[in-house]
Amino acid sequence: MALKLFGLAMSTNTTRAMICLHEKEVDFEFVPVNLFSGEHKQSPFLSKNPFGLIPVLEDGDLTLFESRAITTYVAEKFKETGPDLIRHNDTKEAALVKVWTEVESHYYDPTVSPIIYEYFVAPFQGKEPNQSVIDTNIEKLKNVLDVYEAKLSSTKYLAGDFYSLADLSHVSETHYFMQTPCASLINDLPYVKAWWEDISSRPAFKKVVEGMTFGQK
Repeated sequence: MALKLFGLAMSTNTTRAMICLHEKEVDFEFVPVNLFSGEHKQSPFLSKNPFGLIPVLEDGDLTLFESRAITTYVAEKFKETGPDLIRHNDTKEAALVKVWTEVESHYYDPTVSPIIYEYFVAPFQGKEPNQSVIDTNIEKLKNVLDVYEAKLSSTKYLAGDFYSLADLSHVSETHYFMQTPCASLINDLPYVKAWWEDISSRPAFKKVVEGMTFGQK
């Protein structure tokens, strides 16, 4: 039975899960969730995720939500196919993957996501971007990216010289960020820029990027 992924093609969290599924060469059915009609807040969907958020993955009788939990599950279940995203044969490398995945969740995402919201979601909803929010998070992001630049000066990817979930977790949100006027924050850092060009050129991401647009509902 094929896995089912419920979500929205333009969503960074949904595409994080989709990229992982493509990296692991897993057949899955994508089930669009209409956030604009409030489908995610109605009983059928709430039975899958009581918090009413996307994405949700169904694998037989198992239902998972939270995109990073989904990617970890997929990487572990299908560890014999595609790239080893969790470094399951090396305890130290696996630990570093977890560290940098946590860094993305606790340091990178909280600064990038508000910027993306103001430049993409707010106008999409007919609102003006809040420049104060953008400026505050730009300053925070600069500090985070300085750490990344230092790390990537010594290893090709965040957890080491191998592509992993730590890198994959950044792809969706960075794709949108690089379309904002703030893209120079990454382009001006040679190691971070090279890393981004590398991870954004992978075939798994190219399979989902066409759906990542705020041009239509």
